[in-house]
This record gives sequence, structure tokens and C-alpha cells, in this order.
Amino acid sequence: MEATTAGPRRRGSNAVIGGEGEVVQQTIRQPAEAIADPAPLGLAAFAMTTFVLSFFNADLVNKGGEPVVLGLALAYGGLAQLLAGMWEFKNNNTFGATAFSSFGAFWISLFVFDQFLASSVPAAQLGNAVGLYLIAWGIFTTYMLIASLRVSVAVAMVFVLLAPTFFLLGIGNSADNTTIIHIGGWLGIATAIAAWYASFASVTNKTFGRVILPVKELHD
Repeated sequence: MEATTAGPRRRGSNAVIGGEGEVVQQTIRQPAEAIADPAPLGLAAFAMTTFVLSFFNADLVNKGGEPVVLGLALAYGGLAQLLAGMWEFKNNNTFGATAFSSFGAFWISLFVFDQFLASSVPAAQLGNAVGLYLIAWGIFTTYMLIASLRVSVAVAMVFVLLAPTFFLLGIGNSADNTTIIHIGGWLGIATAIAAWYASFASVTNKTFGRVILPVKELHD
């Protein structure tokens, strides 16, 4: 929202008086409207979807129930997390905007691939295709890990665990090695717990207005 002023300079006015008393109008920019911190939502959406999928990857529950992940991936891990990323742009948080928007898109793309595209990939090539997809996300996560070292210990731990999770799942799918996939699943569960803690700490600390659960900020 913008406004202009005209007339004599008053306290708090942004008008400038010219050499002969003329008033030069200047635009007054109103402060941006504050919004709630979207990070706890983004972290929670990522955590829950990762937690549920990782139980299947770790072979802790029967694979027959795996479709339950799809709705969660589309609505919560995908859409809700993508919205959190868009709100982080509003907050001028480059790291949060990049992370939440990207991982929201990851879950949506996983849903789309599973539902509409996987059947068009030859069975002999499916493992390699999924493996490449996951390893590429591992590369993205690795450089986001470096950036997370200026955020907080809680957030950095999520990326420390997530990067090898992607690489293990990618290698396991490419090599058709269930043991490696199971290890990736267990690491994914640990990643989800770390993300849940970061979300829990953030929403609790902001709600109480003081530090209840430490996250150890790393930026200046």
C-alpha cells in the first residue's frame, strides 16, 4: 500500500520543502504486514510425510498399505509445505523459501510419478530411474545442508540426516538392494524425528514467547 503527502511538513511526514516553499511529494511506503512464521508448518509437513513413507522403506509395515502415503504426500508434505515456502518468500527468508518450496514440490512430483507416470517406465529401468531421481535430490539436500549451518543446529541436523537418506535410497533402488533401502528407511525415520523436533521447538518457543526447547541459532 502506498500513500503520498502534500502540504506543510509535519512531524512524521515524508514531504520535502523546496527552495521557495514548494512541496515535493514523496511516496511513503507502509511497513509490510507481518505474517506468522511458516517454518513450523513446513517442518511438520515434511516430518510427518517422511515418517510414514520411511516406515514402509524400512519394511516395518506391510507394503500393501503404502498408498496411504500418497494422500499425505499430495496434501500435507506437498501442498502445505509448498505454501510454507511461498510464505517464506514473503518473510524474506531465502533459505526457508528454497527448502520448503523445493521439498513441497518433491512430494507433489513423487505423487504424480507414482500415480500417472511410473507405469510408462519399463520395469527393467524403473529402479535406475527412481535411483537417479533420489540421488539428484540428495545433491540438492547436500548444498542446502551447507546453507543450514547458518540457520540453527536443529535445522542443520535435519539436513545432516536427510542427505544420506536420499543417497542410500537412490543407491538401493538403482542396485535393487533391499538392505540399503531398509537402512535408508531407518535413517528417514531419524530425519523425520529431527524435523518434528525443529517444528515443535519453533512453534512452542514462539507461542510461549521465550525459549522452551533449544534450537541453538547459528547465525549472527
